[in-house]
Amino acid sequence: MKYVKLGNSDLKVSKVCMGCMGFGDSKTGMHSWTLNEEESSKIIKYGIDNGINFFDTAIGYQNGTSEQYLGRTIKEYASREDMVIATKFLPRSQDDIKNNISGEEHIRQMANKSLENLGLDYIDLYIYHMWDFNTPIYDILNGLNQLIDEGLVKHIGISNCFAWQLAKANAIAKENGFKGFVSVQGHYNLIFREEEREMIPYCLEDNIATTPYSSLASGRLSRLGDVDSKRLKEDAYAKTKYDNTQKEDSQIIQRVNEIAQKYDVSMTEVSLAWLESKVTSPIVGATKIHHIDGAVGSVNLTLSQEDITYLEELYVPHNLVGVMADNKETLNDNKKVWMKHTKDKI
Repeated sequence: MKYVKLGNSDLKVSKVCMGCMGFGDSKTGMHSWTLNEEESSKIIKYGIDNGINFFDTAIGYQNGTSEQYLGRTIKEYASREDMVIATKFLPRSQDDIKNNISGEEHIRQMANKSLENLGLDYIDLYIYHMWDFNTPIYDILNGLNQLIDEGLVKHIGISNCFAWQLAKANAIAKENGFKGFVSVQGHYNLIFREEEREMIPYCLEDNIATTPYSSLASGRLSRLGDVDSKRLKEDAYAKTKYDNTQKEDSQIIQRVNEIAQKYDVSMTEVSLAWLESKVTSPIVGATKIHHIDGAVGSVNLTLSQEDITYLEELYVPHNLVGVMADNKETLNDNKKVWMKHTKDKI
């Protein structure tokens, strides 16, 4: 395994991050395809044994049971100080707003619950999962920095945002003496490269770490033909989010297979090696042992510039999907409460 510095932080992370959305009680939460605790623990331990020290979860993954499984496995099989644990918090609910729970109070409640789920004293990287358009960004930053000051959180990151939103947020942080976001987690892979328009160049300029999700496009970039998995059968979002350019995507996937045959490696290794040449540490979901093998193997595969050009040249633009599509739609509705400042300084 290779290790890299996470942007402007002091965290040293493995070149691949294990995504933990596939872990958790399948009887609760959004997904029916997740692994139970015994299976999850086996995968996590195998990742640790193969040098992975960077794990990404969220309080929203199966009602916190993903955090619980990860935390208990780390406690049993690893030294806490050697691990980098990232988790994410959700926006305020309508009930929170009705009950006058402030952004700062909400973040503290979320963090305390995640710490309880994880069984940890602190979170290495605490991530703003998606924009809360009903809460000023000052309140978000203030709440996060209170946790940093108390040692409950080491660094903060962000997910599902536009480059200008991240730049604005970090400018507000700097103006008010807050710690800013050191990482961004967006949707990025060989068949979805919209992050290259603004986010990737901005992060390179300001040394903000990039830890993209959907690194293998829900398995599409790991094999030829129809992807047959329990997740794609039961998760409508994962099944449909690339359908609008299915023909072009399939041509790129065929080229991944060609490069894999050239080097006698898996398609997973080629797809991730390409992404690792662009970002800090891609998040790779794992629900089988061979998923870890592919992720670890990718770190030692170096693609030539000719390979990279061949993989990239057929790309066509994609529409935003999921949370980012909602983000764009909300912005179009001119709901910009989050841009306001609680104390009217901005």
